Amino acid sequence: MTDAHLTSRTEVRDFPVTRPDSCSFDPDETYTRLRAGEPVSLVRCPAGMTAWLVSRYKDVQDVLADPRLSSRGAGSNHMLPSFDGGDPVPGFMIQLDGAEHARLRRLLMGEFTMRRAEALRPYIQKITDEHIDAMLAGATADLVRDFALPIPLLVICKMLGVPYDHHEAFRRDSQVLMGFDSDEATRDAADQRLDGYLGEVIGQRLTEPQDDLLSRLIDRGNETDRPLTTQELVTLAKLLLVAGHETTASMVALSTLVLLENSGRMAALRAAPDTIGAAVEELLRYLSVIQFGLLRYATEDLSVGGTAVKAGEWLVAAVPSGNRDESVFPAPDTVDLGRQARTHLAFGFGAHQCIGHQLARIELRIALVTLLRRVPGLRLARPLTRSDFRLNDIVYGLRSMPVVC
Repeated sequence: MTDAHLTSRTEVRDFPVTRPDSCSFDPDETYTRLRAGEPVSLVRCPAGMTAWLVSRYKDVQDVLADPRLSSRGAGSNHMLPSFDGGDPVPGFMIQLDGAEHARLRRLLMGEFTMRRAEALRPYIQKITDEHIDAMLAGATADLVRDFALPIPLLVICKMLGVPYDHHEAFRRDSQVLMGFDSDEATRDAADQRLDGYLGEVIGQRLTEPQDDLLSRLIDRGNETDRPLTTQELVTLAKLLLVAGHETTASMVALSTLVLLENSGRMAALRAAPDTIGAAVEELLRYLSVIQFGLLRYATEDLSVGGTAVKAGEWLVAAVPSGNRDESVFPAPDTVDLGRQARTHLAFGFGAHQCIGHQLARIELRIALVTLLRRVPGLRLARPLTRSDFRLNDIVYGLRSMPVVC
């Protein structure tokens, strides 16, 4: 997929993907220069298209909120060489616009209220303590495998009514779909396995409803003039299962690493656990795990940050860059756990803001506070290398994190 007509309008650089050797938490240094001098600039994406890269906070907000910019390519398909710009799959909510998107979001909103998220707090605390018990029973552990990944996966499985017995397969297939290193055949196979398994669960719920999200979703859909199709249900379930644990798992592991790298941060948070709310918001801003931004498609001519964008052109809202905008967050490359950072863009913005943001916040707060309280001697078992990081995945994170408890 190419956009030759754009290349004559200005210099086109390759999409920035290289993290600095000096800090594994910082996005590509190109963003700092772009914000200062070329905040809306043309880039050549791995998918083959040329796109406008939007790097300043306010412009990123505007792009994500503008109904003239379609989400048909969301979330980060500009990084996928096999992406052909085709129509979204029915039920794939993050790629739908207008009434189609609103229809599905309305059916789901009741499952992700603050009240429902708070009702899960005792369960989240219970499984957090159980996983810490298991870690403490051994001399060493892998914080990703033994703590960060299983907790949010258990939570979303419980919500959906999907048995946790298949969690290893869920992890494996989710990570294939969230990465850009696998070939198309491998990605298709992972996609089909998840579709097949979730299709079986949904088939059961259609005949034998339970007290779970999927059953309630089916009921709500049946009460409308357009019930959800089986394909829509499978796609929604897959989106919730994958997105519902990958981002939170990455945030738990990376946040722990940020704290471990500075004993003062750990001590301050351990001494004042009631400050965890502000600390989590700052960590969300600083880490911005949706590392390659969010893709949008112009449905009509418009202006973004003073730059003319024509109908049919692509844009990438660079969330990590927006969250490091000096004009909004002073000293943005510094972690300040007391910063009032709740206006960050880590959960997106506008109509497509992450529907599970309340739940994710509660999971992060419980996981980090409990870990600091119960494992005061936590430290890395060995220095991490670049190979430990998921550098080419939709969600930035760690593949493994060996720790001593």
